[in-house]
Amino acid sequence: MVETPKGCRNKYAFDPELKSYRLKSVLPKGAVFPFDFGFIPGTTADDGDPMDVLLLMDEPAFTGCVVQARLLGVIEAEQTEDGKIERNDRLIAVAAKSHAHSSLKSLGTVDQALIKEIEHFFVSYNEARGKKFKPLGCKGPHVARRSVEDHTKRKEKGR
Repeated sequence: MVETPKGCRNKYAFDPELKSYRLKSVLPKGAVFPFDFGFIPGTTADDGDPMDVLLLMDEPAFTGCVVQARLLGVIEAEQTEDGKIERNDRLIAVAAKSHAHSSLKSLGTVDQALIKEIEHFFVSYNEARGKKFKPLGCKGPHVARRSVEDHTKRKEKGR
């Protein structure tokens, strides 16, 4: 589910109580989301929100668009806010209908300079909000899928 399209300064977030999207924040001038950013419905991450996903695709989608995608892997990370540290991983996926990224099968096939740019985006994005984002490492699609399955089970069990 896309919340914030590629190239957008506005950060949108789904509000379950309103059953709608709301403006959560605005990035500083010159900063934009490098790819579509959203979440995987039916999951609950360690921070209590649905699992975050950055989506590689040919053109930006729109807020609320559901996109079938293939997981490439996960950037495992810790996020610190007000002295509290929690895991806040970022899944990386490619749109199933993508032409430009169709050859990508795992984070290992993604240009490592692009991975570093994505990590830098999340570090600076969080820094602007008074948070610290620390990438711990990258794992492939099997770890990402297992994480989604684990976080889906957690949602089903009400944890």
